[in-house]
Amino acid sequence: MKYFFTLLVIATFAISSSAQKTNPNYDAVLAEKVGADDYGMKTFVFVILKTGSNTSTDQELKNSSFAGHMSNINRLVEEKKMIVAGPMLENEKSYRGIFILDVPSIEDAKVLLETDPAIANKFLEPELFMWYGSAALSEYLEASDKVWKIGF
Repeated sequence: MKYFFTLLVIATFAISSSAQKTNPNYDAVLAEKVGADDYGMKTFVFVILKTGSNTSTDQELKNSSFAGHMSNINRLVEEKKMIVAGPMLENEKSYRGIFILDVPSIEDAKVLLETDPAIANKFLEPELFMWYGSAALSEYLEASDKVWKIGF
């Protein structure tokens, strides 16, 4: 009997320690809205923008390319394809900025990036990676629009 009781305690402990936890705050409607999997995650495309190969001194071309770059970012945000965009601070790798795109593949991201004049004119060069992150990241956009005081 003692042997049976010991086995029962061990089995109960093994089952309870391997059982998955469920989230008491789980919101199925929000999870569906943001495209979350059971872990609250989804895939995005993470883009690192590096200094491109164009070393032109044509200031008008540079200015129009980067004005178009900002317009393109705003358009992609409105279309809910761009989740995060921002410049990098000075660094030794010539990284200029990052994007997180809410698209399912590198190929889809490349199509979006072709519409960016700074990339098309080779002032910026993108490196693309599949990234698995919180599906709730898309909810960041609504809050981010409420905290800036002066625009670019």
